[in-house]
Amino acid sequence: MSKTTSAARILLGAVFFVFGLNKLLHFIPQPPITGTAAEFMGGLVASGYFLPLLASTEIVSGLALLLGRYVPLALVLLAPVVVNIVAFHTFLAPAGLPVAIAVLALELFLAWQYRSAYRSLLRERAELAETSSAAAQGAAAGRAH
Repeated sequence: MSKTTSAARILLGAVFFVFGLNKLLHFIPQPPITGTAAEFMGGLVASGYFLPLLASTEIVSGLALLLGRYVPLALVLLAPVVVNIVAFHTFLAPAGLPVAIAVLALELFLAWQYRSAYRSLLRERAELAETSSAAAQGAAAGRAH
């Protein structure tokens, strides 16, 4: 694996691991959010479940990236998070857009580097896996005729 790919993986992993932990532990002070962005965040907080779910996803996926384990899965789990980060900063809090674009660039770069892992996901028609008992029954039925 190239040094660039490793550096991108570690950087993206660190971003999600640290900021995911911060969602739960609040160790990095955040500037106050105002306007529509505050209303949006208020809705997420009011749900009661979303921010802990988001933080857990970021922590686990960030750790996977840092450790270099299950990287394609971590990238898939983080993809909708990254899309929302970019949308949030595009429409509600433009001051953070440069960082959001950097995170998007890292995500896209790594997805491209691991593209071979996604080939089966991009098939138009997926084949179901046969269970061993179903395969055995099918083989037995074929021999009976």
